[in-house]
Amino acid sequence: MQALLVFLAIAALSLLASSPALDPARFPALARLAASGFLFLLFGVVLGPSMVGVLSVADLGSVRPLMALGLGTAGVILGLNLDPRLLRLLPRPVYAAALAHSGTAFFFVAVPLLAPLILTTRPSLHTAVGAAAMLGAAASLSSGHFAVLAHRGGRMDRVRGLGVALLTMLDDAVGLSVLALALVLGSAPSMGEGLGLVCLAVLLGILCGALLAFLTHALNDPAELTTVTLGMVALVGGAAAYLRVSALLAGVACGATLALVGGRTVERVARALGRVERPVFLVLVFLVGCGVYTRDWAAWALVPGFVGLRFLGKVVGGGFAQRLVGGALELPPRLGYALIAQGGLALCLVAEYGQLVPGGLARRVLDVVVVGAVVNELLAGQAFRQVVRAATPPAPAPTPGVEVAT
Repeated sequence: MQALLVFLAIAALSLLASSPALDPARFPALARLAASGFLFLLFGVVLGPSMVGVLSVADLGSVRPLMALGLGTAGVILGLNLDPRLLRLLPRPVYAAALAHSGTAFFFVAVPLLAPLILTTRPSLHTAVGAAAMLGAAASLSSGHFAVLAHRGGRMDRVRGLGVALLTMLDDAVGLSVLALALVLGSAPSMGEGLGLVCLAVLLGILCGALLAFLTHALNDPAELTTVTLGMVALVGGAAAYLRVSALLAGVACGATLALVGGRTVERVARALGRVERPVFLVLVFLVGCGVYTRDWAAWALVPGFVGLRFLGKVVGGGFAQRLVGGALELPPRLGYALIAQGGLALCLVAEYGQLVPGGLARRVLDVVVVGAVVNELLAGQAFRQVVRAATPPAPAPTPGVEVAT
C-alpha cells in the first residue's frame, strides 16, 4: 500500500511539473525546481516521517531495495558517461581545471565544517572526517544543465555550454572518489573491512558490466535489448543491497566496464537506459526527501555555512579553472557562477552514505546537503544570468551618418 502511494505521489507530481500553471514567466522558482526534479524532493520531505508522516520510518525501511535499484541505475548511467577511452583523449589542462574548481569547493566546505561536526555530535575522529568529506564532496559537484539549456536556447555559444558540461562531468569522479573514502572510514568497524566492502562493490560492478556486454553484443531486437539491460541493472542494485555494499559504486563500475568493452552495444544500452532515467531519478529523489529529518536544528545551523562556503568556493575555483585551462577548452566568463547548481549526484552520494554508515551523523549530512541543494538550485538561476550577461557581447553603437560639405 505504501509503495503504491509512493508511485501515485510521483505520478501526481509529474502532472504538476508538466502543468501550464508552472509557466517559467509566472513562477520561475517553482518551474526551476520542477524541471530539475527537486520539486519531488520537497514533496518527499513533506510526506516523510518528520513532517506529515504519511510514510513512516518502517515504510522507508521496506523500500530500501527500491532505493538500491535507483542508486544502481544512476551509477550505471554515470559509468557509461565516464567512458575511459574518451577521457584519455582530453588534454591535461582540462583535468587540472576540473580538479581546481571542484577541489577548491571541497576544501572551502570540508575543512571549516569539520569542527562544528565534532562539537555537535562528538563522534570518533575518523567518523567526523568522513562526514566532513561527504559535505565537501557534495559541495564539489556541479550540474551543467543551465549551460546546456542556454546553448540550446541560443543564449550561449554551443562550445562554451558544452565546455561547462564537460567540467561538471569530470566533477563526478571527484565526488565518487570521496564517497569511496568515506565508506572506507565509516561503513565498517575497521578501515580494512571498509576497504574490502568498497572493493567488493567495484568487483561486483565489473563482473556485471562484463556479463551485460556478453549478453547484449549479439542482440538486435530493441525490446530484447532493453529487457536484458534493465534486468542486469536490477541485478547490480539488488546484489549490492543483499551484500550491504554501495550500489552506486557498483553501478558506476558496471557502466564503465561496459563502456570499455561493450563496443557498438554501448550506444544502444545507453538509449535503453535513457528511457527510464527520468522516472527512476524522480523516484530516487522522492525517497531521499522522505529520509530528511527536519527537526535537527544542528543541521539547519550548518546549512548557511554549507551554502555560503560552497558559493565562495565555486566562484574562486572557477577563476582558478579559467586560468589553468588555457586554450584547451573554451569556457564562458565568470565560470564560477555557472557552477552553482548542484545536481542530483550529490543527493545520490549522501543517500548512499546514509544507507551504509550507521549513526545520526550520516543523517545530519543528508539533511544539510538536501536543503543546501534546493537553495543552490534557486541561487543558480540568478547566478547564471551573470554568466549569460557577461558572455553576450554588447550591441555595436550605430555609426553616425557623415555628410560632405560642399
